[in-house]
Amino acid sequence: MVVKGMTRRGALRSGAGVMAAGLLGAPMVHAQGTGGSLRVAFWDHWVPTGNDAMRALVTEWSQKNRVEVTLDFINTTGNQLQLAGAAQAQSKSGHDIISLAPWDVGTYASVLEPVDDVINRLIAKYGPINPVAEYLAKREGAWRGVPATSGTQNKPACVRFDLMQEHAGLDVRAMWPASGQPGPGADQWTWDTFLTAAEKCGKAGFPFGLPMGAFSDAVDWVGALFASYGASMMDEKGKPTVRNNPKLRTAIEYAVRLSKTLPNDVWAWDDASNNRALISGKSALVFNPPSAWAVAKRDQPQVAEKCWTIPMPAGPEGRFLAYLPWTSGIWNFGRNKQTAKALLEFLGERSSAEALTSKTSGYDIPPFETMTDFKIWETEGPPVGTVYNYPLKPHHKAKPSIAFAPAPGEFAAQMYVQALNTKVIARVAQGGDTVDQALGWLERELTTIVRGG
Repeated sequence: MVVKGMTRRGALRSGAGVMAAGLLGAPMVHAQGTGGSLRVAFWDHWVPTGNDAMRALVTEWSQKNRVEVTLDFINTTGNQLQLAGAAQAQSKSGHDIISLAPWDVGTYASVLEPVDDVINRLIAKYGPINPVAEYLAKREGAWRGVPATSGTQNKPACVRFDLMQEHAGLDVRAMWPASGQPGPGADQWTWDTFLTAAEKCGKAGFPFGLPMGAFSDAVDWVGALFASYGASMMDEKGKPTVRNNPKLRTAIEYAVRLSKTLPNDVWAWDDASNNRALISGKSALVFNPPSAWAVAKRDQPQVAEKCWTIPMPAGPEGRFLAYLPWTSGIWNFGRNKQTAKALLEFLGERSSAEALTSKTSGYDIPPFETMTDFKIWETEGPPVGTVYNYPLKPHHKAKPSIAFAPAPGEFAAQMYVQALNTKVIARVAQGGDTVDQALGWLERELTTIVRGG
């Protein structure tokens, strides 16, 4: 097996690459084609050990199946993966398998090979796939990719339990222990409780680190907040649902109140800003995968040992969890599609997913609810159990969420890129609009998207 990195220039020259993938490893898939060669582009994992784990799994599979695999890890910095994917789709040449960012499956659906056969076999073994992963990966009546483990993340609350208890009177470890049952007070973990806690921690000098700008961390957590209020902007048929929508109005009004408890510059934060707020010890809570905690464990261990992950708060319509999945796609112009399917099926096995997740400190989330019981989430620390509640557990009584669903994917992707949920809040909280004025602006933006403007 050949393993190499790839620069942006190299990706464009060869028509290579695309966004985050998820590939794993486990029982063999002998029934599909064996022999030959594959070119595979994987996401260059944020966790350094993630690439090593992937390399080991692919090497195992390639040796057992006598397939020569050229493995490229392509970084997301500077949109290298997106640029590479666009180049391959246009030139109809490049890798056989490519990692796709959440919305890219819809963008390239017409040139991606259907993988319903792989999906059906995995579902028969492990049960239903996460509905958000299905919403993103199923296009034009077929599965256009295999939902991946590598890079797929949840964004629950990572809490400084000492600060939350001291300043807000909430013992989050007792509410959400590292066990299969909620504790006392868990049913009171609502957005109303959250707002009160945010006010108290903010006054004490440890504000919640919640970005409100146009980057994905902001769009994702606000998307889950809106979902918990039933505050959709567009229905599944592509019709804007802004006018006479009291749920949307209530969600915006709540977010404006919450924003007043946050640092003044959260409107300009990028996806690293909330991480820095937690790691520096200046914030009592962020919504994030365990990457912020993991860096704190390395650089600020006195902060990491005081962190505890708990579910997002519940709203009037229930509890939702921000979920950002990656997908592994096979180009339909590839030369060895059956062998590519065999590799993705191998990587979709439970043992493969667990091998990868265990090497990334529990960062990666498999697409099956039946795979939320890996040992790593019980044993990882310090403190031991700190990421137990990172995956969506049955006792959380939560649903996975992605911003702007259930709008048709082609519209939702544009709404996501434009960050319409955080922008409508900013127009009120920062721009001086009334809620009515902000909703009028939002409706115009949605109408423009639907009309293709």
